[in-house]
Amino acid sequence: MAGRPRSIDRDTVLDAAEALVTRSGAGALSFDAVAKEAGVTKSGVQYCFGTRDNLIRSMVERWGRSFEHDVMARAGGDTSPRSVIRAHLEATRDSDDAEYSRSAVMMIAQLQHPDQVAATRKWYTDRLSPLDMADPADREAALALLAGEGAFMLRAFGLVDLDEAKWDALFTQLLSKIEEHDTDQSGGA
Repeated sequence: MAGRPRSIDRDTVLDAAEALVTRSGAGALSFDAVAKEAGVTKSGVQYCFGTRDNLIRSMVERWGRSFEHDVMARAGGDTSPRSVIRAHLEATRDSDDAEYSRSAVMMIAQLQHPDQVAATRKWYTDRLSPLDMADPADREAALALLAGEGAFMLRAFGLVDLDEAKWDALFTQLLSKIEEHDTDQSGGA
C-alpha cells in the first residue's frame, strides 16, 4: 500500500529560494538547489511551481505583498497619496541586503517577461495616478518617489556605493520634500 504523498508548503519553498538568492545570487536558483535548501524533492518543487519562471513570479508576488504591507503599516490609517509615498520612501530607506537581492531577482524576472513588466507598470501607475501633477506638492511627491526608486535600483544592482549615513541623508532630503508641503498645507502644524 503506497503512502500518501507528503505535502510541500509553498512558503517553505519560497523561503528557501529567497535564502538561496540572497546568499548566492539569482544564478544559483534552480529546482535542484531550491529542493536541497528546502529539504524537499526536486519533483516536489516542480509540482508546486511547474517552471522556474513560476517560482520566480511567486517570489516576486510574495515580496510585493510584503513590501505593500510594510508601506501601509507605516502609513497608519492615512491612505492619502502623499502619505503612502512617504511610507513607501521610509520602507525603501530601511531596506536591507536581502531586499536588494530579492529586488534584483524581481527586476531581472520582469525584464524577461512582458506580463511581469505590465504588472509592475500597473503598480507604479496605481501609486502615482492619485497625484495631481498640476499641484506642486504632488509633483514633489512624485519626484521623491521616482528618485527613491532609482536610488534603490542602483543600489540593488551595486551600481552606487552609498554608506548608511549617505543613504539616510538622501532619503531624509526626499522625505523632507513631502513633509515640507504637508506642513505648509496644515498651516505650519
